[in-house]
Amino acid sequence: MSIIVLGTAALDTVKTPAGKRREMLGGSAVHFSMGASFFTQVNLVAIVGRDFPKKHIGFLIKKGINLTSLIVEHGKTFRWEGEYRGDLNSALTLSTELGVLSAFRPKVAEHQRHIENIFLANVDPDIQRHLLSMMHKPRLVGLDSMNYWIDHKRKSLMRLMKDVHIFVANDAEARSLSGETNLIKAAKALRKIGAPIIVVKKGEHGVLVYCDDFIFCLPAYPVERIVDPTGAGDTFAGGFMGYLTLVKKINDSSIRKAISYGTIMASFNVEGFGVERTSKITKREVDERLRYFKKITMF
Repeated sequence: MSIIVLGTAALDTVKTPAGKRREMLGGSAVHFSMGASFFTQVNLVAIVGRDFPKKHIGFLIKKGINLTSLIVEHGKTFRWEGEYRGDLNSALTLSTELGVLSAFRPKVAEHQRHIENIFLANVDPDIQRHLLSMMHKPRLVGLDSMNYWIDHKRKSLMRLMKDVHIFVANDAEARSLSGETNLIKAAKALRKIGAPIIVVKKGEHGVLVYCDDFIFCLPAYPVERIVDPTGAGDTFAGGFMGYLTLVKKINDSSIRKAISYGTIMASFNVEGFGVERTSKITKREVDERLRYFKKITMF
């Protein structure tokens, strides 16, 4: 089994109390791929400019990411610059340069249109719908978004939520889209919009899963030193969706374990700038961290 992810491939400039890095490899689809590729074959759909460093292309290929549907277009690659201060829970955006992303229309190779597992990472919901319309008989579709699309394309996003199986949002996005301040009420309201499974990411406070059959909460993995939170949510989604793709089951048990793996993958992400840490993790490290996580969360 494999998964296809639509999102961004970007060049990120990030400053945190731990330091600063310029034009690192980033983007929602890239960070998702770092988490998901640990479990399954990942097919990346995104667009970059001619200025996108060849070393990043080589890195992704070396990591086993299928780049058949990565478009390389004349123009500049999407760039984001941000700074984290205080508790590092949110970034202050300093600049955004859309570049070729402003005219992005995804293309998917014919043989990839039969992939049954799909994740629509953070881009315009109309672009997400366009990709979904090209796919044949998807088995599992996950969807992510952000406050910008909630504010500017709410109707498009809500229509799309009716056609997906899992909706992933952070706590602020869940409250904004649902109009509820209590997260349980917010999750219930989002479920009524369409997606059967609602996953609410709460940053350092963990994650909440809501569906008709059960509610599941899990704390974040305790990380002693956070270097860079950029992409942690996307990496979480990658680990979560990657595991569900691997086991080919959507039930109480598989969702709980997928959430655990997503949490573990995100914990590695924050320990380095960009993909520095997630590009080097081993199965032994993941297994050891998962065992420790189980030990400290059981009662």
